[in-house]
Amino acid sequence: MIPKYSPSAVKKLALEVLDVEHKALELSRKSIGAEFLKAVDVIAKSKGRVVVLGIGKSGLIGRKIAATLASTGTPSFFVHPVEALHGDLGMITPGDVILALSFSGQTEEINRILPSLERRKLTIISMTGHKASKLALMSDIHIPIYIEREACPYNLAPTASTTATLAVGDALALCLMKVKHFEKRDFASFHPGGSLGKLLTQQVKDLMRKGKNNPVVPLTATVQDTLFVMTKTGGVGATSVVDKKGKLAGYFTDGDLRRLLQQGENVLSKKITDVMTKNPHHLTDTLPAIEAAKMIHATHVDNLPVLDKTGKVVGIIDEKDLIEFLALLDKK
Repeated sequence: MIPKYSPSAVKKLALEVLDVEHKALELSRKSIGAEFLKAVDVIAKSKGRVVVLGIGKSGLIGRKIAATLASTGTPSFFVHPVEALHGDLGMITPGDVILALSFSGQTEEINRILPSLERRKLTIISMTGHKASKLALMSDIHIPIYIEREACPYNLAPTASTTATLAVGDALALCLMKVKHFEKRDFASFHPGGSLGKLLTQQVKDLMRKGKNNPVVPLTATVQDTLFVMTKTGGVGATSVVDKKGKLAGYFTDGDLRRLLQQGENVLSKKITDVMTKNPHHLTDTLPAIEAAKMIHATHVDNLPVLDKTGKVVGIIDEKDLIEFLALLDKK
């Protein structure tokens, strides 16, 4: 029979757990010392991979740290120590750096493979809660993990210790990311399926309006002709003016029209060549879309014509087509 608990008691315990883990995160600031900085330096200079070891809950944290390292520019993978004892040590090559996780520092399976790793002259970095433990003493670099107690009411289940280890692992990965100058575009290439990856790997040609949705008029057009085309082709409020070869000669927007109307003249019969903007800003179709967003953001325009490598107008791109990219810029 499941014992009954009052909602208030459950809430009280949940808050106590969060308080203990919050305290562990505060104490994690003490982990960022000389040994942490040495670990960053060693890994950054290494030409190998970071091989993460861990058993049980530490193993689960290790898998996450390895994944974070790998996705932020530091090649890394997880090896289960038991499997390492039975052949997977062959996955570890000269130049690799070992990152071993064990809060107690006394995990038998890890400690049994340390002599083999030492003989191969591999740098061993450990993260433990006990600097006098066997793992800490056998490591070249020891990053201490600090907690007052586990969040478990019996101080047994790994909770605060795994939270602190994960946080310090994140700090290690992101410091390496910065040291290695791993940028947004690099992140996107490592995450092509993610939303950021999709944003940063798209080009202007992937988003531009083309074909019948690309307003274009010849040099012989009048303002009236131009307005008809602008209205008919998508309503972006602009059109490219092209020569006989389809190359950009000018650009005309509804803002240009408003300024003409303020002059009080009969503007509809005017030649577009007399009122268009000559040598306008433009984009190339292979330009990364994020760069197009930067140009629109910087020039305060609503849209721009798009040219191919020969200079022919192949499309138009509007700020509405780049709204996700512009939102990304606004977050900076």
